[in-house]
Amino acid sequence: MSGQTGRAAQTEQAERAATTPATHRTDVCVVGAGPAGLALSLMLLRSGVRVTLLEKSRAFARDFHGEILQPGGQRILDELGVLAAARSRGDRTLRGFQVLERDRLLLDIDYRRLDAPYDRLLALPQRHLLDALLAACRRLPGFTCLDGHRVKELLQERGRYTGAVASGPGGRRVAVPARVVVAADGRFSKTRALAGIDAGRTEAFDQDVVWFSLPAPGRATGLVRIHRAAGTAVLVHDTYPDRIRVGWTLPHRAWPEVADAGLTAIKNQLAVAVPQFADLIDRHLTSRADLKLLDVFAARAPSWADDGLVLVGDSGHTHGPLGAQGINLALQDAAVLHPILVEALRAGDVSRARLARFQELRGPAADAVTRVQRLQAKAFLGTSGRVATLARAGAAKLVTRTPIGPRITSRIAHGRVPVHVRTDLFDRS
Repeated sequence: MSGQTGRAAQTEQAERAATTPATHRTDVCVVGAGPAGLALSLMLLRSGVRVTLLEKSRAFARDFHGEILQPGGQRILDELGVLAAARSRGDRTLRGFQVLERDRLLLDIDYRRLDAPYDRLLALPQRHLLDALLAACRRLPGFTCLDGHRVKELLQERGRYTGAVASGPGGRRVAVPARVVVAADGRFSKTRALAGIDAGRTEAFDQDVVWFSLPAPGRATGLVRIHRAAGTAVLVHDTYPDRIRVGWTLPHRAWPEVADAGLTAIKNQLAVAVPQFADLIDRHLTSRADLKLLDVFAARAPSWADDGLVLVGDSGHTHGPLGAQGINLALQDAAVLHPILVEALRAGDVSRARLARFQELRGPAADAVTRVQRLQAKAFLGTSGRVATLARAGAAKLVTRTPIGPRITSRIAHGRVPVHVRTDLFDRS
């Protein structure tokens, strides 16, 4: 063989290798390493199920994702044995929610009325939570994490989903044959789109939120506060380390016009709304790049399951940030889906009919959160004026000073039905 022919053969072989996917065979292919995907992966691994995790990013520096952890989510992480590890990376304890109309306290939801040890909120940076979950997964056999891999297609056989194909660093393709694919890749789920399932988006909220954080040593309040003033509402809470996180609510899709007014105008509006933080805003808000817009909407996919496929967390149902329910719902979803998947795999039946039980159990909880968030948005982020203020004050008095208050607090903290991890399904060997 001549040198030229040999080089051509080598080139052809290399091209063939580049286009032929490597194969990682597994029981469950989880797409998305957020709270739902990682918590579910850990539960499955502890039940003796092999898991391959596909995650498009190479790091978990998710600075503007939700980080308020409700008691229900804390309990699930405790039952998994990872809450202490996540907290050891740094967090802030918050005693509850307050709503203020300028200097007037309208609402005070005190979590200290709940049973210990889950009588608080935690501001836990999401990267700390994800790092702790991932570390726990890596310690178990049967786990493969393919970070930097984007799902490109779903494998099918006779109408049933049988895995996924992902593109990794350098465009290298990886095939992951699996008995079940779990879409845990968020509210803009590529997996859901590949399966042809509509997101079910609705414009349920009148506001979007612009997020940013500021250094604030010595300024901790130990609370999540909504400050109503100047025709707007600004959410502020402590975060780690020695910072505050700020969510500025704006009319839905109003951000382009606000941004065009320039940074000085933005800082002036914020200073009027939260004058106690005007000095921090002036000093540390230096660029519009510091501000991250969250497009607030609700969504509920019509179906969360198909043969060999199931949607979990935001992939199946999306909510607004009000009430800090995102991580809670994700972790509770994982805990409910875990036994359904384990039992389906053991029975050799991963049909849509069997996996649809997950939506039957969690659909009402997701719908309830959307309903409550819409009421909260209208009550505490909505219009100003004397009548609206009096209505808010009446509702706040009902929650704060009557026996209804603790029940409402418990519902917000734990959900419609408290969820536990099925640790009895864990492999004890």
